[in-house]
Parts: sequence; C-alpha cells; structure tokens
Amino acid sequence: MNPMEILRTAFYALRGNWMRSALTSLGVIIGIAAVIVMVSVGQGTQAEIDKMVAGLGSNRLDISAGSGRGFGGVRIGGANMFTLTEEDAHAIRAEVPEVQYVAGSLRGSTQLVYSENNWSTNWQGVEADWFDINGWKIAGGEGFDARAYTGAAKEVILGETVRRELFGDDDPLGQTIRIGRVPFTVVGTLKSKGQGGFGQDQDDIVVVPLQTARRRLMGAMGVPPGAVMQIALGVANADDLGYVQGEVEALLRQRHKVPPGSDDDFNVRNIAEIISTRTATTNLMSKLLGAVATICLIIGGIGIMNIMLVSVTERIREIGLRMAVGAGPRDVRRQFLAEAMLISMIGGVIGIVIGIAGALLVGKFSELPVQVNANVVGLAAAFSIATGLFFGYYPARKASMLDPIEALRQQ
Repeated sequence: MNPMEILRTAFYALRGNWMRSALTSLGVIIGIAAVIVMVSVGQGTQAEIDKMVAGLGSNRLDISAGSGRGFGGVRIGGANMFTLTEEDAHAIRAEVPEVQYVAGSLRGSTQLVYSENNWSTNWQGVEADWFDINGWKIAGGEGFDARAYTGAAKEVILGETVRRELFGDDDPLGQTIRIGRVPFTVVGTLKSKGQGGFGQDQDDIVVVPLQTARRRLMGAMGVPPGAVMQIALGVANADDLGYVQGEVEALLRQRHKVPPGSDDDFNVRNIAEIISTRTATTNLMSKLLGAVATICLIIGGIGIMNIMLVSVTERIREIGLRMAVGAGPRDVRRQFLAEAMLISMIGGVIGIVIGIAGALLVGKFSELPVQVNANVVGLAAAFSIATGLFFGYYPARKASMLDPIEALRQQ
C-alpha cells in the first residue's frame, strides 16, 4: 500500500467511530493549546525584559535617598528625600574607579504650556552623564553644553510625547515654553523609546540641567544646597556590579556617618537584580505551564494508545483477512500507526487554532505580554506528530504481530 492509500484507509476507519476519535484527541488538543500559550507568554515576557534592559540599562545602580525596611527586609524610602548630594556623586566618581558614569538628579511633575497647548508631564533635572546612563540619544537640536549645567540655563530638551502634544508637526527648536511659570527655550528633542518594561511611556518627559531644576523648578520645597533625590551610576563591566555596589554603600555610610547597625539613609537598587528576579519569575511560570502542557499531552497520548489497543482488539478478524490476502506485518503496522498519527494531527490542528486564539485573548485581557510567531506553531505541530508516533507505535506493533490463522478464528 502506498502512503495515500494508508491515509485514506486510516481516515475511513476513524470516521466509522468519529465520536470516539474526537474524544480521544481532546487531550492532544488541550496539550497543544497549552504549549502555544506557554511559549507565546514566555517569548512575550522575554521581549518585555529585553525592552526593560534596553530602557534601564543592565550595567547600572540607582541610589535614592531615604531609609527604612519593609516586609521581608526590603528597603523602602524614608521621609527625608534629600540625604544625597552632588558631593556624594563626585566622591563615587573619584574613589570607585570601576564606575564609568555618575549623575545626580532631581525630579518632579508640572504643567507645560506652549501657545494654546498645554501638557502635564514629569521633568528631570540632570547632570551630563544621565543621558549615557539611561541610553537617551538626541533626535534633533543639541544637548546641554557646559555653560548650561554650571549656569542654571533656562533650556529644556523634550521627550517625543511632549514634543508631539505641544508642537504637533511644527519644529520645536528655538521655541519658548513655560514649565510651571518659568519660560524655557527648547534646545533639543530626544529619540523615542516607546513603552518601558513597566508599561510607562518613557517619552513623556522633559529634561533640564540639574542646577536649573534646583533654582527654577523646585519652588517652595526648600531643597538643601547641593542636594539630589537620586544618583545613577553606570559600570563598564556588568561583572563588577556586585563589587561596585558594596564599595558605594561603604563609601556613602562613611560620608554620611551612619553608625554600625543603623539603617542607611540611602537605598541602592541594582537593576540587574531586578531583571534577574523578573527573569526567574518568568522561567518559573513557563516551567509550570510547560508541566501542564506535558501532562495534557501525556494524557492525550495514553488516550490514543488505549483507543488504538481497543481498536486492535475489535478488528482482529479484519487484520487476519488483510494478512490472508497478502498484507504483511509492515503494512498492518503502518496502517494502525497512521490512524494514531491522524488522531494526533487532527487534535494538533484544532489545538493550534485554540492555542493561538487563547494566546491572543490572554494578551488582550491580562497584563501578561504575548508574542505569537511561526516558530510557536511549528513547535506545536512537532509535539503533535511526536505524540502520535510515540503512543501509537505499541498498538500498531501489536496488531502487526498477530497470527493470521488465529485472527481469522475470532468471531
């Protein structure tokens, strides 16, 4: 028998008991659908992690003011937001040679006004290295020069979202906007970064020099001289992050005269640790989903094996007749193996459709990122074929080993 005849015979055999065949393929359907959802969520989450790494930078530490401990020993910010200074940043640059970039910053929110347009956004008052640490590139115009940083120049660089909301298709360079009540000249725009790893719009931001923010934007907050809310630093080699973190913490404790055993008046956040934690969580979730998918496929495969064994028992006389008219053990084995694979493949096709639909629904109605591609479908199809081959081989082999004479005696 040629392959087409084998498939045609297998199809007619399954159609004779279509309800039983459909129920048998149910386990494969659920398993394949689970595989697609699992892989799609895993790939989508990994893409989000990659985006977060690109947006935050993996070779960096963030130092924020405040102290205290929360649940599980996790540090939380304290009431004093001005325990860090520009001098701390300069000391880190001078005394920790592994540090490549250092930048203190202030931040706040305000209303921007240009002509009849206005927009509420966040501002950052930064030092020069802030752009390199955070991976920001200038899209138009120029960055701040040395005079702007030292002279508290009333200059501003706009994120893409702010540029679009205030100016639309017009050129913002050289135009004057009001940040709060203070007029600023637009000297540049930032290249778009899009949505960040935590879902925020990274382009909804304006940047001014640090001294400008302290003198012009902090208003009545009473910022101490030289104070900053945060110090960000970049390390050339990611392997040095742990060592640098220890050195920075020791240096700041010394500078802030923190007594032994007391809580620090600052918090050091290692971005790489956050990314590692999220990656570990994603991997655990993928393993759990993979376990569910594997169990479903095994159950579906056992169902296929069970039904095929029943089919062999029911069709012993038919097998004997086939062998009596010239069919060999190989032909019988190929026929029953084709039936098992056909059940599995039909279940696989239905499972692929349900899995794609399920993955899209997960992405639409939950916060889990989903990424469906052709590789996912190919993987699911491979699982489907492998299930039919593995669990269909034993019944097919058993059928091929029947004695034709004994089989013909069956009633």
